Amino acid sequence: MPAQRIPVKARKTAVTLSVDASLLVRAKRLKLRLSQLFEESLADAIRSHERDEWLRKNRAALKAYNEHLMKHGVFSDGLRSF
Repeated sequence: MPAQRIPVKARKTAVTLSVDASLLVRAKRLKLRLSQLFEESLADAIRSHERDEWLRKNRAALKAYNEHLMKHGVFSDGLRSF
């Protein structure tokens, strides 16, 4: 599953979000960059969702492959010295 990167000069879109006021006060006090945090968190959530979706779609194939390995081993079993 190849990692997808957001282009460095990706076009930005303004959005309206609601946030807990006390969190916003604390974030401003810490001088956190909200846009950057949002983008990074959103990218992480997307990657996690896509990974879970890929695993769900490929679960049967992974199970069959693992069962094959348990039964037959790998082709290099007799070749490796470790």
